[in-house]
Amino acid sequence: MTDETSSAKTNAAMTLDRRALLRGAAGAAASFAAIRAAFPAGAFAQGAGPETTKAILGYIALVDAAPLIIAKEKGLFAKHGMPDVEVTKQASWGATRDNLVLGGAANGIDGAHILTPMPYLITTGRVTQNNAPTPMYIVARLNLDAQGISVANEYKDLKITTNASALREAFAKKKAEGKEVKVAMTFPGGTHDLWLRYWLAAAGIDPDKDVSTIVVPPPQMVANMKVGNMDAFCVGEPWNEQLANQNIGYTACATGEIWSKHPEKALGLRADWVDKNPRAARALTAAVLEAQQWCDKMENKAELAEIVGKRQWFNVPVADIVGRLKGDLNYGNGRIEKGTKQFMKFWRDAASYPFKSHDAWFVTEDIRWGKLEPTTNIKALVDKVNREDIWREAAKSINVPAKEIPTSTSRGKETFFDGKVFDPENPQAYLKSLSIKRAQV
Repeated sequence: MTDETSSAKTNAAMTLDRRALLRGAAGAAASFAAIRAAFPAGAFAQGAGPETTKAILGYIALVDAAPLIIAKEKGLFAKHGMPDVEVTKQASWGATRDNLVLGGAANGIDGAHILTPMPYLITTGRVTQNNAPTPMYIVARLNLDAQGISVANEYKDLKITTNASALREAFAKKKAEGKEVKVAMTFPGGTHDLWLRYWLAAAGIDPDKDVSTIVVPPPQMVANMKVGNMDAFCVGEPWNEQLANQNIGYTACATGEIWSKHPEKALGLRADWVDKNPRAARALTAAVLEAQQWCDKMENKAELAEIVGKRQWFNVPVADIVGRLKGDLNYGNGRIEKGTKQFMKFWRDAASYPFKSHDAWFVTEDIRWGKLEPTTNIKALVDKVNREDIWREAAKSINVPAKEIPTSTSRGKETFFDGKVFDPENPQAYLKSLSIKRAQV
């Protein structure tokens, strides 16, 4: 081949490369313009996008993880400039904690769908290896209500409800026969632990002395009750509904019957990730808020159940999910109620906003049961972990109407099914009113 031929081929190749480059640049510009057009007004102030396009978020197979899953499935993370967000399944809440401590940069995770008290327990080092603190922030609440307390068919004739007093004698009788009474929750000091403890204590059953309280990951609850490993458990959906559908046990009560419109899961992020990527944290939060709005619409519930039920997410039949999403409860003991208020709230009733007063209750309850020190400065700790300011910025960036943005960080006094009242301005009075507790107040 002559030098002239070689030169001609080289020039032709360079021309083709330049054309390909120009076409690619034009395509990229068009794609970028399309993405920017999809952003809500104000999403990126002064044209500043997220510092990173990636975050690794963990989730447990529970319906209240839906906002993270929908944000991924519907392209909302990408819409807000974060196309590389990963939503990864965790084996248990203990695994979630361990991966948060590692962090995304060390093959862990940057944030998670998480039990609301866990960021407090992790921040203070109460549940981490060597009690080493890993600071975390809560940037949004993911839902209100729709967890459940279920009991084994062994107690079906007792027809237990929010009133668990009949179990006090039944449990005492079983223990007198030399048998162990076991009640299960998902993480010490977590929401399910606290609902279960509140319910038992209200019936005069000490959760530390009268029963053995054990930890079981949510997806393993039904299988463990099936083989007789527990007498009762508290967990989120779809596991209570699956239990009833399989006729293994029955639901004593939905947790919304213990505390109406109670806070449940949160979107928790490592504090160092947020501090390093404040715009990305806002974008991430905005995407989740939009997903919550979608999840909250009744007309989307069937599709929501189909999406989260997929093999790559929960691997659970839609029939075990959709009923309680809509407020149709088959308690499993002949009690069937349609159209109840006991459905999961993702957006309505300010479900997404992380009220500091709610976090104060969780911290107070963890003090009650010895999970946090009695000397804990509740307000200071809540102010450190709760970043409702990020929620407000994200809400404004997606044009949430002012009427849907709470004007106060407190929802005020909260009343429980047994008449107890929690005043966030006076947690000590609440603690003193409780007869069964570990804290000395």
